[in-house]
Amino acid sequence: MKIDLIAGARPNFMKIAPIIDAIRNDKEQKVSFRLVHTGQHYDYKMSGSFFEELGIPHPNVNLEVGSGTQAEQTARIMQGYEALLLKEPTDLCLVVGDVTSTMACAIAAKKLNIKVAHVEGGIRSRDITMPEEINRLVTDAITDYFFTTSSVANKNLQNEGHPAEKIHFVGNTMIDTLLKQMPRFTEPTFFKELGLEKGKYFVMTMHRPANVDQPEMLRHFFEKIMEGAGEIPVLFPIHPRTRKTVENNGISFSGLHLVDPLPYLQFNYMVQNAMGVVTDSGGITEETTVMGVPCLTLRDNTERPETCTMGTNELIGTNPNDIPAPMQKIRRGEWKKGAIPEMWDGKTAPRIVEILKSL
Repeated sequence: MKIDLIAGARPNFMKIAPIIDAIRNDKEQKVSFRLVHTGQHYDYKMSGSFFEELGIPHPNVNLEVGSGTQAEQTARIMQGYEALLLKEPTDLCLVVGDVTSTMACAIAAKKLNIKVAHVEGGIRSRDITMPEEINRLVTDAITDYFFTTSSVANKNLQNEGHPAEKIHFVGNTMIDTLLKQMPRFTEPTFFKELGLEKGKYFVMTMHRPANVDQPEMLRHFFEKIMEGAGEIPVLFPIHPRTRKTVENNGISFSGLHLVDPLPYLQFNYMVQNAMGVVTDSGGITEETTVMGVPCLTLRDNTERPETCTMGTNELIGTNPNDIPAPMQKIRRGEWKKGAIPEMWDGKTAPRIVEILKSL
């Protein structure tokens, strides 16, 4: 079987790396792959370094779509991928996650009657204002084979009318990558330069437009995060667009350290050794759950509820005033311990490959 592996944005690379390894290591060699990089994340710091760190081969194809609105990127990805499929068809299009590339390539493939598989299918936030939720719903509506991370995702898909035989509960490929790479986590050069100590700093990440695009709202978030941190420093690997907002509006706080986006091995070193994490991301909550690091999510909903019901994550909401109290709870050492969800064991990708071989 010939499959296309689709990657376009930073989260995708962590999810496809173990699938590539599993295909290469399979003794029967029944599956071959073509790696298609859409170029949705085109900046080296946002994507290029991941290929080197995670041992991902150079893409067979790079659609190089570059920047633009979501509609512009979607259109360019569909045009580029359709042209590739018309010239060189594949047996299966395998997409991961919930970024624009996921949805766009799934649509292009399906319209050419090519089967679609979705790794991380079935997760739902129930928040239709999130672009990612739209991507998930559209992708799953046309998916032929679902590879899911949790029993909650299985139920979501069954409730939407997808037959059980299309749903394969395999675990979480991002955790495959995390567990494999954990021994290689690397201390950034700034760690000692900033006087940071293990277990004595917070990491924060914020990227959602509602949180970072309005200067006064962003300032309010910073104020309350720093209030919650007290004397504990806060490290913020900041997206270039958000940094521009911060600098143009003169936003700065003592103890808040802004650094460029970090390579995978360095970022997860910082997370693993943090006192806690404050984020509006989804994927990071899975990593903190496995590493046992307290995590606060600045959202009203999550598509990964198992990180809250079982893991170390808690939904704090989008009101900055609600941030200090739980951060102080972390500082006092009173946070819940959490557990690791079922099948998040580092063996998800081989399970996926075994199923692909049977299709």
